[in-house]
Amino acid sequence: MIQLVWDAGFKRAYKKRISTDALLKQRFWDALVQFASDPFTPDLRTHPLTGKLHGLHAFSVDADCRVVFRFIKAHAKVLLIDIGTHEEVY
Repeated sequence: MIQLVWDAGFKRAYKKRISTDALLKQRFWDALVQFASDPFTPDLRTHPLTGKLHGLHAFSVDADCRVVFRFIKAHAKVLLIDIGTHEEVY
């Protein structure tokens, strides 16, 4: 299982964008459990980012919610960086 670390900015974004929506909050936690078990499961659509976000990856919580993260220590640890809609995080 992958160790997950929440960046301070991620905590703020989660509180602002996710924690107030019960359905999205549940989808996030379901996706996070799945991600911790297998970050490349097809349901999450995990992919590397390009451009100004080169070196980072993202996975999908639902149709419009993304989590931006960075792999640390050869995929054994993940730093969660941002969460929000496509427009908010990219």
